[in-house]
Amino acid sequence: MDLGIKGKRALVCAASKGLGRGCAMALAEAGVDLVINARGEEALQKTAEEIRTTYGVTVVAVAADITTEEGRAAVLDAAGDIDILVNNAGGPPPGMWTDWDREDFIKALDANMLAPIAMIKALVPQMMERGWGRVVNITSQSVKSPIPQLGLSNSARAGLTGYVAGTSRQVAPYGVIINNMLPGIHATDRAKSLDQGVAENTGIDIDQARENRQQTIPARRYGTAEEFGATCAFLCSQHAGFIVGQNILLDGGAVNATL
Repeated sequence: MDLGIKGKRALVCAASKGLGRGCAMALAEAGVDLVINARGEEALQKTAEEIRTTYGVTVVAVAADITTEEGRAAVLDAAGDIDILVNNAGGPPPGMWTDWDREDFIKALDANMLAPIAMIKALVPQMMERGWGRVVNITSQSVKSPIPQLGLSNSARAGLTGYVAGTSRQVAPYGVIINNMLPGIHATDRAKSLDQGVAENTGIDIDQARENRQQTIPARRYGTAEEFGATCAFLCSQHAGFIVGQNILLDGGAVNATL
C-alpha cells in the first residue's frame, strides 16, 4: 500500500533502538526523510547510516536527551519544518507505591508527559498552518490496564493520554491528526531487562522467564519492532485522517477488555 507520505519529513524520538527504531525504519521505507534522536551517539549514528543505506532517504541524527529543555532545543533547532512527530522516551523505573516521593513523580512526568507535550506545542502550530500533520505518541498498555509495579509510568502516561484526548480534537479541523500507540511486551532491550530481572529474582534462566511471560499473552509471543513500526507508519499516512485521538493497543491481546 502506498502510504502517500513520500517526501514528508518526520522527527522520531528515541529512535536508535527498539520501538522508536522500528518506527523510523517503517517511515523511511515509505519514503519519509527523517530527523532521529537518542541519547547515545554511537547507536544513533549506526541506525542513521543503516536507514540511509537501505532506503536512500535523508537522515539527520541528533544525540540529545529529549526529556530535558536543552535536549529538546537542540533537536528542534536541527529539525526545521516537520510534518510527522513520533514522541517516544524510556519509562521510569519499577517499584512499589511506597518507594516513590514527589521528586520521583516529577521526573516521570517530565519524561513521559511534559516532554511529549512540549514537542507537540513546538511542532503542531506549523503543521496547522500547512494544513497537514501527524503526531504519534508511544505510551504503554498500562494506560488501559495499569501495571502495579509501574506506578510512575501509569501516572505519567495516563496524564499524556488525557491531554491528547482533548488536544487531538482541537487540531483535527486543521488536518493535524494525533493518536497514541500502546505497546505491550515487545522483543526489545527493555523486555530482555525485565526478563533478566525475573530470572534473577526467581532463580530460573532468562529463556524460561521469557517463555513464562509469553504464556500470559494470548498471541503466545512478544511483538516485534517491525510490526510496531508498520502500524506507526500507517497512523502517519494519508489514510489515517479519520482516526483521531485514539489509543491503539499492540499487546497480543494481553489487555482483556471489550473496549
